[in-house]
Amino acid sequence: MVHRFRDTVPLSEQQRLVRRSIRDICENFDRAYWRDRAREGEYPREFVDELADNGWMGALIPEEYGGAGMETSEVVVMMEEIAANGGGFSAAQAIHGGIYNTVPLVEYGSESLKSELLPRVADGRASIQAFGLTEPNAGSDSTSIRTRAEKDGDEYVINGQKIWTSRVDQSDYLVLVARTSPKSDVEKDTRGISMFLVDLDDALSQGALDMEQIPKSVSEFVHSYELWFENLRVTDDHLIGEEGSGFYQVLDGLNEERLVIAAECVGLGELAVERAVEYATEREVFDRPIGENQAVQHPIADAHARVQAAKQMTYDAAAATGESSAELGARANMSKYLAAEACFEAADAAVQTHGGFGVATEYDVERYFREARLTRLVPITQQLALNYIGEKVLGLPRSY
Repeated sequence: MVHRFRDTVPLSEQQRLVRRSIRDICENFDRAYWRDRAREGEYPREFVDELADNGWMGALIPEEYGGAGMETSEVVVMMEEIAANGGGFSAAQAIHGGIYNTVPLVEYGSESLKSELLPRVADGRASIQAFGLTEPNAGSDSTSIRTRAEKDGDEYVINGQKIWTSRVDQSDYLVLVARTSPKSDVEKDTRGISMFLVDLDDALSQGALDMEQIPKSVSEFVHSYELWFENLRVTDDHLIGEEGSGFYQVLDGLNEERLVIAAECVGLGELAVERAVEYATEREVFDRPIGENQAVQHPIADAHARVQAAKQMTYDAAAATGESSAELGARANMSKYLAAEACFEAADAAVQTHGGFGVATEYDVERYFREARLTRLVPITQQLALNYIGEKVLGLPRSY
């Protein structure tokens, strides 16, 4: 793997250590590995197990609970490297939830819940890979979710539906967002929403959870599900944080997670550029490498410049996570927007460089293109990022 195109941002010693360590792990998983996982739709268990064995699934868990106690500035390096070293956006997404779903527990979980669960997540014995928020009738309007959790003694009884909940098949626990008060009964739409930790085996044994995999054409080895809950009972000690404040708890770590998503987009863009350069250098037509042609060379160079610009903004923002929420929100949304656009242009250039082989699965770039298109949709659409920038940064009237 060629690294000289992307070692462009100054790193701290800790960040360099993260980069070296992740690169060493990724070298054990070549392009064929990721191609096979995508073709077979199989979760990259060997890769995830190696990360877990080396403590990376506990990246954001404090050291007192057995984790690495890392900061966002280090996690962006980790996730960029995973994407850039052959796995693409999907490889990063295969573990993204397992790392970031610990944050609500760290910040808001009871001491007993943290002491019991976090050490097991940190050493790989347990996983919290799934997060249940999105619903068919709510979409991006999270305050309109209808899944309801009603108190019954020392338990909550949960009924409702979720969609696009990923990695449920690879998780021991689900962080579930539900309404504990109907929207019509609260003064602000953002009130009355709570977070719960659901033991998935327990939910299935209760017969209270049905799930169905959603067929999709991208991220084939990261499966997404539609979930139905019917009279699921969760003990009140599995309430995360304060009842009714779950919406604010979700928002609390959103900006930093968005920066990590931006880093994953950057990694995918770098991977696409490297593959385009490699092919343009090796492929000869009319007795010369196609990379000598400006029509081939310029789109790749343009994509590289855009990816590296997005990378610089993402890393600058990650280094400034102590800023005010408004300032960090602006940086995070701009980083995600620019990184998604840049990686799409890079993937498109890689496909075009390969000509007809650009759609052949053996060259991988068609997978990068599909993944790059996905980054324009998740975790928020590009339009929602622009809405934030327009309203919160530029002071324009609220558009939605």
